[in-house]
Amino acid sequence: MESYYHQFLEEFHLPLTNPVLVFSLVLFVILLAPIVFKRFNIPGTVGLILSGVLIGPHSLNLLEKSSAVELFSTIGLLYILFIAGLELDVNEFKKSRYKSALFGFLTFSIPIAIGYPFCRYLLNYSIGTSLLTASMFATHTLVAYPIVSRMGIAKNQTVAITVAGTILSDTAVLILLAVIIGYSRGDINHEFWLHLGLALSLFSAIVFIVLPSIARWFFTKLENEKHAHYIFVLAAVFFSAFLAKAAGLEPIVGAFAAGLALNALIPGSSALMNRIEFIGNSLFIPFFLISVGMLVDLRVIASSPMALLIALLMIVVALAGKWLAAFFTQKIFGYSASHRRLIFGLSSSRAAATIAIALVGYRVRILDLNILNAIIILILVTCIVGSLVTEKAAKEIVLEESDATPENESAEGDADEQILLPIAEAKPSERVLELAVMIREKRSANPLTLLTVVPNDQAAELNLKKARKELAPAVDFAASFDTRLNIVATIDYNICSGIGRTVKESQSDLIVFDWPHRQGFIDRMINDATESIVGCTCKTTMICHLTRPLALHRRIVVICPPFAEKEKGFGQWVRKMSRLSRELSVPLLLHCDRKSRSAISDALKTAPSGSPVLYEAFRNFREWEEISKQKLQFRDDDIIAFVSARRDSISYRAFFDFVPDRIEKHFQNISKIMIYPAQFDSACIEEGYADMVAPKPFPFGASTIRKIGEEVSVFIKKNRLQIRKKLRKTRQRSQKNLENGGKSHKM
Repeated sequence: MESYYHQFLEEFHLPLTNPVLVFSLVLFVILLAPIVFKRFNIPGTVGLILSGVLIGPHSLNLLEKSSAVELFSTIGLLYILFIAGLELDVNEFKKSRYKSALFGFLTFSIPIAIGYPFCRYLLNYSIGTSLLTASMFATHTLVAYPIVSRMGIAKNQTVAITVAGTILSDTAVLILLAVIIGYSRGDINHEFWLHLGLALSLFSAIVFIVLPSIARWFFTKLENEKHAHYIFVLAAVFFSAFLAKAAGLEPIVGAFAAGLALNALIPGSSALMNRIEFIGNSLFIPFFLISVGMLVDLRVIASSPMALLIALLMIVVALAGKWLAAFFTQKIFGYSASHRRLIFGLSSSRAAATIAIALVGYRVRILDLNILNAIIILILVTCIVGSLVTEKAAKEIVLEESDATPENESAEGDADEQILLPIAEAKPSERVLELAVMIREKRSANPLTLLTVVPNDQAAELNLKKARKELAPAVDFAASFDTRLNIVATIDYNICSGIGRTVKESQSDLIVFDWPHRQGFIDRMINDATESIVGCTCKTTMICHLTRPLALHRRIVVICPPFAEKEKGFGQWVRKMSRLSRELSVPLLLHCDRKSRSAISDALKTAPSGSPVLYEAFRNFREWEEISKQKLQFRDDDIIAFVSARRDSISYRAFFDFVPDRIEKHFQNISKIMIYPAQFDSACIEEGYADMVAPKPFPFGASTIRKIGEEVSVFIKKNRLQIRKKLRKTRQRSQKNLENGGKSHKM
């Protein structure tokens, strides 16, 4: 018993070595540190760093820098840069690439321009030591990036500029480090530059060309293997980091490059993106922040006054260089003071690249112990300052953007929108559900509503329970998007009547459902589910047929007929298509006339997507053939959205009735969406008082007659050859009979 007791106490010998205890301690720190420090108005990021200082080997000595801690720390660092690459608005980055390049130049050159004279003439260091120390002033790590991600401004232009500038600056510093080390060893020659150029070229080709192709194939072939998607992404990140290391760069450059390469394949509202952010922000990134704090040795301040003096001077110079870079960026591009503080806060923190350069310089004896200790203090102070400044600036920018939001944007009711997903067949389509999540207004607190209508017969109660049980997995699927899903199973004599009633009861603004399968001639003429559902409500309705995962589409093509801007739901579908293009980071191409283009441009001002919006004149919408001639312009990775209209609406044209069948016929392998905009009050009044409206004397209208004519025409064309063959055989038979009759008459 006593030996067991001593063995138990041995497990708590400091520093802790038992992996279970180590992991438990770190998890408790990740859980409690943000809660405790938040009560003192200290950001959770800073709280994790200070907790690392407290439990680290230079303070309470609860943990030491073991291989396990080092592994999780490395994963967390790579995760930060990978998420930064994934969340970067590529379209915004393309627009601001020159701004990013200028900021990258400023945040690299200004700290070096200030730091080199400081080290060379004030501290009296050598040229190599001064240049290497000054280069550490130019680096910065996105320690505060989780703050802007949590605030929802990760796609802000200033954030995109800062993130891109971080990579440009750190890459330049790491290349400069390789040059300084090579110069100190006497290895700078033509072979050095040739090897560096070839390594960078090969790295870029693999990450930006080969990796996206493999990822696209993987996501297509294994669409239903959701867990495999996450494992593949992790493998891609670490392999890219390894390639960067092999190319002579730091792994963080490879992680960021992997994020950029997979950016278009992982939409921001996708389930995969939700998993990546959840696991990273919950575990790996906090682990990294704790490990940064474990590097700090507070005893250095008391033991070496020179190290303290050097550290204070280096902190002032380092922060001044980054502040000046942010200041000049603000003045050149006309940003507000809040955006300047955001740029400064994000770019002022030092961690991974700085400590890596310091350790390499110390090992090759370019840097002394005083600078190494000063760098540790610099990391602690700049991480705290950067996190505090970033959180304050991010809150100010969120308030500025909310104040600048046009009043008419929320007047449409998008803030409380309700999306209804009726199910016409066995089970809901995951792709349609994902589409609804992407186009959903993020400010809306209402859950998505999944509806199934059970026939009102003797087995209605049993079928109702069965339907709810079958739809239960859809709730778990929606949860992977961090989206609530409400299941409604109702009883009605008619499916369309049940959908129409639920639309009114739930006050739905948008109806999205899967493209129904049409079976035959009779089903087309009498039991047209699509037309019935569209006709049972006046709300905006989208009928979707997605032939591939949403992330694999490269363009959204919208065919907008004349007078579409006169419909009530015009602004709603424009905002939805704009949001979808932004989520997928793909361009939006609109075929429309001049008046519709002007109205679409005005609608997009209230909901800018950031994605390129292109227009193409469409002069003749009178016949379907004029649209089908545009087939050569469509690609297999397009989403074709046709803006149709209900009968008796302003923009309705007779040929709209044939569009679903023709689209299904001509574009079988292309994703398509039929959009029926919401109508004005006349149709809604008729819908609301359907029992009081006299039925039409003849149920088959002109469009139905046209459909019958179309079907008969297709039937005749298909059987024309057979009819001709039968007529030919009949004539031949008649001729033979006549000939045989003539011969018998002669005899």
